[in-house]
Amino acid sequence: MTSGTETGGVTGTPDKDYNLIWYVESCLSNALRLETYIQDAERDKDNEVVELFRKAQADSRKGAELGKELLRARLSGG
Repeated sequence: MTSGTETGGVTGTPDKDYNLIWYVESCLSNALRLETYIQDAERDKDNEVVELFRKAQADSRKGAELGKELLRARLSGG
C-alpha cells in the first residue's frame, strides 16, 4: 500500500515513523537470519561465504543502529 500522503490517522503513527521502525526491525531481523547462514557456512567450512555473511551482518547491525538513532531523535522531538 503506497500513498502520496501519510496515513497515520489509521495507525496513529505517521508513515515516516513507521517506515523507520520497519527499517530497524528489518535490519535486526536480517542480522539474526544471517547468524544461521553463517553457522551453516562454517559447518561446511566455506570461509568465503562466512566472510560475506559476516560483512552483511555487520552492515545490518550498523543500519539498525543508525535507524535507531534517527528514530530516537525524531520521537523525542530533536
